[in-house]
Amino acid sequence: MEENEKVTKRNLIMFPIGTVGRDMVYSLVTNYLLTYILFTRELTAAQLGAITAIMVGARIFDALNDPIMGNIIESTHTRWGKFKPWLTIGILTTSLVVVTVFNTKLTGWKFIWLFAGFYFLYSITYTMHDISFWGMIPALSSDPNRRNQFTSRATLFAGVGGTLASVLIPTFTTGKFTLGANSATAYGNIAIVICILAPLFLAFTIFGARERRDQTAPKGSKVSFKKIVKTIFGNDQLVWIAVIFLLQQIGNGLVLGGIGSTYIYFKFGYSGGLYSIFNTVGMMATAFLMLFYPAISRHITRKKLMSYMMVISAVGYVIMLAAGIFGNGSMIQFWALTLGYMAANFGQYSFYLVMMISIINTVEYNEYKFGTRDEAIITSLRPFLTKLASALTVVMTTVTYLICHVTKYTNEISALERQTQAGTLAEADKLSQIGEVLSKVSYGQSIGLLLAMTVLPCLLMLASYILYQKHYKLDEDVYKDICEKIEARKKEAAK
Repeated sequence: MEENEKVTKRNLIMFPIGTVGRDMVYSLVTNYLLTYILFTRELTAAQLGAITAIMVGARIFDALNDPIMGNIIESTHTRWGKFKPWLTIGILTTSLVVVTVFNTKLTGWKFIWLFAGFYFLYSITYTMHDISFWGMIPALSSDPNRRNQFTSRATLFAGVGGTLASVLIPTFTTGKFTLGANSATAYGNIAIVICILAPLFLAFTIFGARERRDQTAPKGSKVSFKKIVKTIFGNDQLVWIAVIFLLQQIGNGLVLGGIGSTYIYFKFGYSGGLYSIFNTVGMMATAFLMLFYPAISRHITRKKLMSYMMVISAVGYVIMLAAGIFGNGSMIQFWALTLGYMAANFGQYSFYLVMMISIINTVEYNEYKFGTRDEAIITSLRPFLTKLASALTVVMTTVTYLICHVTKYTNEISALERQTQAGTLAEADKLSQIGEVLSKVSYGQSIGLLLAMTVLPCLLMLASYILYQKHYKLDEDVYKDICEKIEARKKEAAK
């Protein structure tokens, strides 16, 4: 069936804009929650371990929650379609729970208990709108080029949201530009602003995008755990791309998940502005790729593109490692580290785009093999893998912190932040004393953080590259052939 170009062009604008605020929320929780806790609460090793266990436990819970949510969406039949009701409910409830956790004054084990409740609620509410959003892509178009456009544009706007968050959050929560003169108050205010913006941006998708309704599941479809397991594990290409994507996402999250900011603060000083520059410059090259990926994909196959990007990322990680080992905390070292990260992140984001397309393309493979698309179930695996990867990243981050004795310094900083919040310590004195705390960080501790944010991501990326080249079979030619066979079946059945 020929697509309505007017609707498609409108969708290409309205659909991707919606994710800007969502990804600001995602960045706040995924990239800054652990940093927020480290620098605003004094933690024992047991409490840090409990936080890690809670995150991992919530992600194991997601192993059931995400695919079930995907099947619930698949079985939803309303006048507004199957995606938009869950987009609305999900973003509003997510905003509520995020504002709560970033504005509590609880400390110690009371905070840990609140955190446990928050994290499990967040897992449920974020899943509602995340699966709904990305699950819409197959329903917006089945044309490979259009699908590339929707995916790359949505990823671009997601990057805009993430970049905005990476600039605003550290700048206004750490250092001399801290809102309210202390990090706890600053994080609370930032959370409120972001959680107001998220529903406003998603309204563009809810009210502006129009999905195709001709491939919706028939009424009466029921949620079946057996069906979820059969759909996922019966699709061999989906299983392989899931493993590959998980490895890549774990490595890609190590820098932004807390290790990067801690390393910057320990090595170059307690300045959120510097970390904002590190993030912003690091993400700049990815904007080019996200804008021009559809054009690039028409001339370079995915597997060949990944080969080029693997080399670029490896060079970037080597530059970062060399800058950290041989530098002395100067701005020259900082810029070498930042430019190395830009090259490494350029390759990592290219891998991410390729993985996104590769997961979505298993919808047609599933239809070819079994006669059903099950797009919501299949696309629900992507957010689950992303969140599982973030949990495993937290585990690796926590282990790194414990090995490098990071809490020895962050606890002292947290105590100073709380004194400023209570009004017993001036902001200037706080910053001066934090500088004295950071001067005690040893060279070996800094190198430990550096290795975790360079060597580990590079090795995990290499593993994902090797597995993709060897086991993922749905390249451009195979996918085109499958789509043609599906269309031929439909024409034959219509006779």
